[in-house]
Amino acid sequence: MKYGGPEVLAIYDLPEIHAGPGQLRIRNHAATVNPTDIMSRSGMLSDQQKGTPPPFVPGMEAAGVVDEVGEGVTTGVHVGDSVLGLVIPRGTHGAYREQIVLNAHSVVRLPAGKTFAEACTLPMNGLTARMSLDLLNLSPGQTIAVTGAAGAYGGYVIQLAKAEGLRVIADASEKDEALVKSLGADLVVRRGNDVAARIRALFPDGVDGLADGAVLNELVIPAVRDGGAFTSVRGFQGEPQRGIKFSRTFVMNYDGKLDELERLRRQVENGTLTLRLAGTYPKEQAAAAHKRLEAGGTRGRLVIEF
Repeated sequence: MKYGGPEVLAIYDLPEIHAGPGQLRIRNHAATVNPTDIMSRSGMLSDQQKGTPPPFVPGMEAAGVVDEVGEGVTTGVHVGDSVLGLVIPRGTHGAYREQIVLNAHSVVRLPAGKTFAEACTLPMNGLTARMSLDLLNLSPGQTIAVTGAAGAYGGYVIQLAKAEGLRVIADASEKDEALVKSLGADLVVRRGNDVAARIRALFPDGVDGLADGAVLNELVIPAVRDGGAFTSVRGFQGEPQRGIKFSRTFVMNYDGKLDELERLRRQVENGTLTLRLAGTYPKEQAAAAHKRLEAGGTRGRLVIEF
């Protein structure tokens, strides 16, 4: 892939790769299409590819079958196991490929009863949500606000927060209100640039923590109480104010956290987390998948199948 619109996505033949020590090779069957992939394809993340020749393979979530196990792997995954994994793309190492090698600690078995397409929607967005909650460090009974609540990340934050005894206020459009409530939100306010005022109308002192999946950045800081916590997902760092603890959620910092990924897998199996698949595309129609995501309105993840 070179940089540009969806039309630059193309199929390439790449050399065979093998699992090294501590690694697994996966015959990949499914990869999600995320906003990060759009940013990668368009060149917005080109600094991350400096010194790496094209083609660039995007994709951060994969699911397939292990077909090679490197020396020293002790995670209990074997050849023939169906697995999902987190991918941190660089160069030709991305989830949009039929064969991929990953650190064994970035891979877990598929949740029971789930397809490859369903399962690959878990690792990146699930770990991002997990990290956001860890950074906010709230206690049972406290209140978290979630923006972008109808999205994959926002939905996982809601469900994980409810599992930990938090009260959740979330934003949604009118058409998404029922969806966001079904995910467990206690209160729902209309989304928009003025969402902070809507939250303050219900919580005059502000909420204890906020996960900003809508990337509203400084516009939504007023929703947080003095001494509360705020975490962003696109690198935004708020200006110091009112004793608020600002943090940035970068999922690559949770790459290799096997225990956390395994915990998410179990939470899918026990019904705590809902995998939301919006549609599938064959690899030849990857450009169409990107166009659909860019058009907006998808609820759940689009998946490319290999």
